[in-house]
Amino acid sequence: MKQFLTFVRKEFAHVLRDQKTLLILFGMPIVQILIFGFALTNEVKNSKMLIVDNAHDRASQQLIAKVEASRYFEIEQSVMSPLQMEAAFREGKIKVALVIPDNFNGDLLHLNEANVQIIADASDPNTATSLINYATSIVQDYQTGLNRNLTVPFRIIPETRMIYNPQLKGVYNYVPGVMALVLMLVCVMMTAVSIVREKETGTMEILLVSPFKPIFVILAKAVPYLILSLINVVTILLLSVYVLDLPVAGSLLLLFAESTLFIITSLALGIFISIKTSSQQVAMLISLMGMLLPTMLFSGFMFPIENMPLPLQMISNIVPAKWYYIIVKAVMIKGLGFNAIWKETLILAGMTAVLFIVSLRTFKIRLA
Repeated sequence: MKQFLTFVRKEFAHVLRDQKTLLILFGMPIVQILIFGFALTNEVKNSKMLIVDNAHDRASQQLIAKVEASRYFEIEQSVMSPLQMEAAFREGKIKVALVIPDNFNGDLLHLNEANVQIIADASDPNTATSLINYATSIVQDYQTGLNRNLTVPFRIIPETRMIYNPQLKGVYNYVPGVMALVLMLVCVMMTAVSIVREKETGTMEILLVSPFKPIFVILAKAVPYLILSLINVVTILLLSVYVLDLPVAGSLLLLFAESTLFIITSLALGIFISIKTSSQQVAMLISLMGMLLPTMLFSGFMFPIENMPLPLQMISNIVPAKWYYIIVKAVMIKGLGFNAIWKETLILAGMTAVLFIVSLRTFKIRLA
């Protein structure tokens, strides 16, 4: 028994001296419970709503005040033409719009009935359905308040419209998300593991003393995964168009160019991880846990980012998949051109450059 306790103390000493193990044991559960607690929610809130008030009468102002009192929407009031409103939807500036027609108050008083229009961006069908339901509920609540002391009740009829995805197919949301997830995991994990494998087997030292420059040795390991990932993009797009009935609304060439940039960003991240790690197990753990969860949680693929607290929204900005997801939805679903996605493209290019520069400066030619 004494020998057993001695071995137990020895193992405790090993664990307590290993900072990485302690981080995994205690840090990961804390981080995961906080992230899952704040990020994983089906409730939609703080979504940007455009209110177009064409009536400017007492009833329309009361309805707008009712919407503003809700915590579900961030209100932007404006007088827009239908083309300007559509442009705001295409650029992602708003998620839903409430259009109040002319003579709204007069229709209620003289006809006991009035219409309002609720328009939602259905490229994410789950969010669009929730927003339509929230907005409709607010209108009905306002109608109930009007009818409390009336013999002949007023009726406000919401006319709903889903744009970009009128049939509310889930594939419009999942295909861009799956593209980001697959490319990120394949490129990062496979590149990191393949380079670290050379370190573990001792062949990296042989490669580094060859006539090739070290940077070419590293890039040569990444090129095959670039080509294989592009094949993955082609496969996903073919399945999307011919099996899932999801057409590519925008430029196919632009979509391939942006996908290539994202793949290169992911490869650069994989190279950076391989330089910082010395074993395949560590590289795989960092690639899976460090890429899988952020891609699923902070890309906007599964949960709307605007629902999250501000610190988590800021963290999402360093996740490359977020920007690629925005690009794919803009090009593939909404049919936008480069003018609408140049900011996201610039961010991905900047991330790639930073990762390559840091990797080159921290790369050690001598492994021992």
